Amino acid sequence: MENTLGLEIIEVVEQAAIASAKWMGKGEKDTADEVAVEAMRERMNKINMRGRIVIGEGERDDAPMLYIGEEVGICTREDAKDYCNPEELIEIDIAVDPCEGTNLVAYGQNGSMAVLAIAEKGGLFAAPDFYMKKLAAPPAARGHVDINKSATENLRIISDCLNRSIEELVVVVMDRSRHKGLIQEIRDAGARVRLISDGDVSAALSCAFSGTNIHALMGIGAAPEGVISAAAMRCLGGHFQGQLIYDPEIVKTGLIGESKESNLARLAEMGIHDPDKVYSAEELASGETVLFAASGITPGTLMNGVRFFKGGARTQSLVISSQSKTARFVDTVHMFETPKTIQLH
Repeated sequence: MENTLGLEIIEVVEQAAIASAKWMGKGEKDTADEVAVEAMRERMNKINMRGRIVIGEGERDDAPMLYIGEEVGICTREDAKDYCNPEELIEIDIAVDPCEGTNLVAYGQNGSMAVLAIAEKGGLFAAPDFYMKKLAAPPAARGHVDINKSATENLRIISDCLNRSIEELVVVVMDRSRHKGLIQEIRDAGARVRLISDGDVSAALSCAFSGTNIHALMGIGAAPEGVISAAAMRCLGGHFQGQLIYDPEIVKTGLIGESKESNLARLAEMGIHDPDKVYSAEELASGETVLFAASGITPGTLMNGVRFFKGGARTQSLVISSQSKTARFVDTVHMFETPKTIQLH
């Protein structure tokens, strides 16, 4: 799967990043998201595959493109028999976030990127559009930290695993009122907190790379992004756990259903009968082969954002594979027309 789709999924996230970056700083987050969705969908439909969106922009009635359940790829067309050999057909599940951090793009802030994860059919957890309690940590702490332990306990464990003092640790937390107690506990334990407004996939991913000065992600964020983060962390050997949050009173946003009871009923309909289960990265991204790709829209910890020059643009992307056990940073110059100069740095 990696050999067949590796380069093409890079181009999918690159095209989404370029489209969204054109709206950077214009204050129009919905447009920045919409154009990224359109670009991602258009490029995926040129790939010789049968893909199914398991995490996308919502149900069919809520989003015109890349909705959950939508099929993409050349092999989904009515004339697919003219292009696709059934014996060589690649069927995959796809989780996408064409513009992770729409507010970051709209207001010209760092950390937005276009992301996707793929696995063979059935290899990605079809997370409901709920919230998820998350814990991400470096590979050295994998299996030692636990989401059921307190932040203080986990910080002590990370400190021991990394041979650092707690005072040297940095924990990323989303800047939300629900995290007031968590933030105070982290600070009381002696660690430092980096608050972010959006974009916790990038934060989780950064935990797996030494030198980012990010040592943990804690708190509650969106569940679909949790599956995408898990896919990347599984490939990188980092620690990731997620637990669905179905009680609206916990997140206080009004975005996950009218009541705890209706949300529990929805989970049961989806076949989730243990709503309090803690999922590991291997359970959220269980496929034999998992690929993750991201391209920076605005500058971030791991990747530069899209840089435009006359006649073209330059992107920086990351593709991670569980198959080849590689993390490749890809620097690409896109020539929209014959350029007079190509920007090197």
